Amino acid sequence: MNGVHTTVLLQEAVDALAIRPAGRYLDGTFGRGGHSRAILDRLGADGHLFALDRDPQAAVVAAAWSDPRFSFARCPFSQMATAFAEVGAGSLDGVLLDLGVSSPQLDQAERGFSFNKEGPLDMRMDNESGMTAADWLVATDEATLVRVIRDWGGEPHTVACRIARAVMAARPRLHSTLDLAAVVADAVPRKLHRAGFHPATQTFQAIRIAVNDEVGEIERGLRAATGLLGSGGVLAVITFHGLEDALVKRFIRACEGAVLPAEIPSAHDRVNPLLRLVPPVIKPSAGEVADNPRSRSARLRKAVKI
Repeated sequence: MNGVHTTVLLQEAVDALAIRPAGRYLDGTFGRGGHSRAILDRLGADGHLFALDRDPQAAVVAAAWSDPRFSFARCPFSQMATAFAEVGAGSLDGVLLDLGVSSPQLDQAERGFSFNKEGPLDMRMDNESGMTAADWLVATDEATLVRVIRDWGGEPHTVACRIARAVMAARPRLHSTLDLAAVVADAVPRKLHRAGFHPATQTFQAIRIAVNDEVGEIERGLRAATGLLGSGGVLAVITFHGLEDALVKRFIRACEGAVLPAEIPSAHDRVNPLLRLVPPVIKPSAGEVADNPRSRSARLRKAVKI
């Protein structure tokens, strides 16, 4: 059930948090516990790690942990402010978010994330509640599907229109992931097919993002994390595609505040800053990419609460 999961940017993410032995940290995307385990290894007896995940299989893994320094709640990370009553505003020393879908979710055909494996059109990160991808495709209209594939899948508008039209026409016979993948592949012009890259990749990503409200989840989660961090606390976020990275960059930039004109005397160079970006953006090493090709697009960004 747990599948094989290689934690991406493991040491880099934990290093970014600058763990203090008695600190209080939150892992908003527990997954199979890779980052959480590394954080606990650096905490002392007085430290504490709070962890969240909406995936029921992640909750099973977390339930087997008996460390008194560890608390887990099954919910989306946007609900971190209410998940733990003992976590108050300004009380955390670090928050880690590892965005996107995990390897076990991709590799288990029954979860419906993969365009390479026969499975139900599910795609829910919490596969015990909410609307499946099949339900979403039935409920959506063509204009919305075009926008989702274009904006969240990164397909050109004309290609998104072709895919959406084909999917709408095929809805009565879309019973599995491979059904959907075949329809999308046929709709993408042959001249745009690339070796080693399935033509349904971006459409599957877009539908998954819509089904799980990932854009809203990221925006709400970043706001919640910033509110829970104390002064000097670290926000560390791992992204895997351009949309996620753009959301994180835009949020941090907004929280850095507007730049003050040079002629205005002030102890700070920005208006009401909440966060300070800490460069550089960290990418996986060549060795990590060789060992785990899925890590190749990962980016780690760090910001510190003012």
